[in-house]
Amino acid sequence: MRAFWVMIVTIVGMMGFAIAAQPAQAEGPGALGAGPHLAIRLVAESTQPKAGGEVTLALDTRPETGWHGYWSNPGDAGFPAKLDWTLPRGVTAGSSAYPVPTTLLIAGLMNYVYEAPYAPLVTLKVPNGLAAGTKLPVRLKMEYLVCTTTVCVPEQAQLSVDLVVGDGTITPDARARFDAWRRAIPRPLDARATWQVTDGVAKIAVPYPAGAPLADAYFFPLTTGLIDYAAPQTITRQGDSLVISTKATKGGQPLEGVLRIGKDSALAVSAVSGAVAVGGASAGGGWWAGALIAFGGAVLGGLILNIMPCVFPILSLKALSLARGHLDERAARREALGYAGGVIAVCLALGGLILALRAGGSAVGWAFQLQDPRVVVVLLLLTVGLALNLAGLFEIPTPAFVNQTGGVGGAFATGALAAFIATPCTGPFMGAALGAALVLPWAAALAVFAGLGLGLALPFLALGFVPAFRRLLPKPGAWMETFRHVLSVPMWLTALALAWVLGRQAGVNGLTLGLGAALATALVLWVSGRRQRRGLGFGIAASGVLVAIAAVSTVFVHAAPAQAATAANAEAFSEKKLADLRAQGRPVFAYFTADWCLTCKVNEAAAIDTDATRAAFADKKVAVLVGDWTDGDATLGRFIEQHNRAGVPLYLYYAPGAAEPKVLPQILTPGLLAAL
Repeated sequence: MRAFWVMIVTIVGMMGFAIAAQPAQAEGPGALGAGPHLAIRLVAESTQPKAGGEVTLALDTRPETGWHGYWSNPGDAGFPAKLDWTLPRGVTAGSSAYPVPTTLLIAGLMNYVYEAPYAPLVTLKVPNGLAAGTKLPVRLKMEYLVCTTTVCVPEQAQLSVDLVVGDGTITPDARARFDAWRRAIPRPLDARATWQVTDGVAKIAVPYPAGAPLADAYFFPLTTGLIDYAAPQTITRQGDSLVISTKATKGGQPLEGVLRIGKDSALAVSAVSGAVAVGGASAGGGWWAGALIAFGGAVLGGLILNIMPCVFPILSLKALSLARGHLDERAARREALGYAGGVIAVCLALGGLILALRAGGSAVGWAFQLQDPRVVVVLLLLTVGLALNLAGLFEIPTPAFVNQTGGVGGAFATGALAAFIATPCTGPFMGAALGAALVLPWAAALAVFAGLGLGLALPFLALGFVPAFRRLLPKPGAWMETFRHVLSVPMWLTALALAWVLGRQAGVNGLTLGLGAALATALVLWVSGRRQRRGLGFGIAASGVLVAIAAVSTVFVHAAPAQAATAANAEAFSEKKLADLRAQGRPVFAYFTADWCLTCKVNEAAAIDTDATRAAFADKKVAVLVGDWTDGDATLGRFIEQHNRAGVPLYLYYAPGAAEPKVLPQILTPGLLAAL
């Protein structure tokens, strides 16, 4: 009986196209029978694509209330949209990439539909050799079916967009809009699934980490004729796999489909025939387990950040302030809590901003603010000021937040400063933890960022709350002043690294401006230090001048085109290049870096760009691809996100024939790379 109704619906739809379809311009939804009931616009991400490049088009579709459009596999009834392109010579259109649909069960028939606004994406390839200013008119005729729960109407739409060959510029608004649409497109699962049919029951095993969050899971088959669409589905976890059980109509063939893993989030799955183990626990919740693992990783990662050269001097001075022994037990604990509060507050603020920007469609990650040279120049001036303070040139006025005990307020400011300066750094455990935070519910994600702050604050918390630890600190003495001066050295190294980053981001002119501002800052602090030694205050005027120097620097420094820093024989990363190399059967080492990432630069100098590594890679013909994320490239950001990372560094090794890459540790050694 169900097959009979499927046949009737399909025949009625085809007759509607052949007989009664009325062209519609798809300007806006109309009343029942008037149409169009799907308002569709053809939108280009860039109206000025580069010759030899690509441009993404979106079919921005908005169903009228009560109506729905269909997925590329409509299910038991209906049929997918037909696209008839009219393109300029040499321009080609790829297949449509659809967002994850929803299910609609009517009279025992399962439909895969869209009842809310959605946007299939199509990529156009522009040929080489076209002169700037060449017009590229794009025309599209669409034929599609739109239905309510009781009636279906075939419609047509004539759509167009006019492009002009240019520099490929994408406006911020367009990038944000298209990034949001891309987030709804199922991400390809870089691992092969297996499926088998036994006694009419299909079991599909999909590789999926045991701790990864999962909600509202459902499998949408793209391959027709193999799965009973309307049959119930049971999804269970079995280790690092999800197993979907449902009714099959046929087996023994490859199966393509989409696995929904959360609201508007899905994976594109390819399954081949193979054995599937049985057993496991029901899936659907369980995100809390992934959240706990990510929280623990964030705490460990934050703890390791304390040994970084930009954080260690601040932590050391706070520890020495307790070593002086003039604080009672209660005051020491208040200092520790104030410091921890400042650290956690900054980590939460940065984490919340990252989550908000990503919700708006931006592909940002940890330390995203360092992709802006204006932030880098402010950090440079701040670091120079701290280095001069540690060297004894001047004393920071009240409230003291580095080298004096300024109460809870001063400790809070110290913690905030330490957390902000620590952002260029990542280490073991931290990358995976923050990557997991980006796919967790917002409350759990913020808890992970708070865990990072807790780890960063743990050493000083331990000193404040455990008197035995404070007794292990050296006794106060003249050595403390010498040690303070020594601590200025790692802070100067941090300033040197920031100056290098500024030069990479803003060019020679930007670096010159930054160094000039640093010199002006040093002169103001030198004059202020002389005033302090004569018993005078720091001076309101001096503070105003310092603020003005920083403000002027941020106004005049601008980003310049960055050049990817690559190891010898490396090529710039692109997903197409990666696919080509893998198709050739070559092993590939792909690494993702940024000039402002201290861990990245240490790994490159110590492990990647070395004679031993180059020789090992050359011997085994390993191709090296490098993705430079210094300027926050959105395409790289999305690829990094697909590997559950919130930022760089990310190191991937693709062995020949392997279904998925091996994710390497965030701290590399030449031996580890040679062993690949």
